[in-house]
Amino acid sequence: MSKSETVRFRTIKPEIRVLGIDDGNFVPREEGLVDLIGVVYRGGYWLEGVMRTEIEVDGMDATEKIATMVRASPHYNQLRVIMLDGITFAGFNIVDITELFQKVKLPVIAIVREKPNLEEIRKALENLPEPEKRWAAVKNAGKLSKVRTRGAEGTVYMQTAGISQVDAETIVRNTSLRSNIPEALRVAHIIASGFAKSKERFKRENLKGKGTRAR
Repeated sequence: MSKSETVRFRTIKPEIRVLGIDDGNFVPREEGLVDLIGVVYRGGYWLEGVMRTEIEVDGMDATEKIATMVRASPHYNQLRVIMLDGITFAGFNIVDITELFQKVKLPVIAIVREKPNLEEIRKALENLPEPEKRWAAVKNAGKLSKVRTRGAEGTVYMQTAGISQVDAETIVRNTSLRSNIPEALRVAHIIASGFAKSKERFKRENLKGKGTRAR
């Protein structure tokens, strides 16, 4: 599919299968790997699967790692849309949503609660390797569009690739049943955060145990 192509939806079923992706907690600017958790949801109703991959803090591998994770999933053929919690993960590991769409042949919707300051992002990228390539990924995400998901109070912003504005808004609204963001993203955030805390606790306990044995 080329950049100009979009996936056409004849109808958008309430139970459309979406994949929500979010990352776990991490220490900013510290080298290491961060977990990305993908949650498969049928609309905003049922959790059907979970997938996982790892990306580098402030790295440049998020697009490829997500594409590989999605294509390798047994849920791949049933998925209709990928939703991301923004386009930046693990610091400034930026997902090129246009490239991701071309790699997996699934529409991509990136959603954020607050409108980001693009000028501040561009300045921050100057402190990282290949800033122009990172900024190109930001620009490829296109314009930010405001979407009301749950009445006047439920406003989020989205960027899309491979899907029309109307279809994207419909899917976001239909799957935002318990909060201002789609259930797949809400649950992906919960699982990713819990997973990160469990790993950190295990790491601390393991180090504590080693210290005890050394004495």
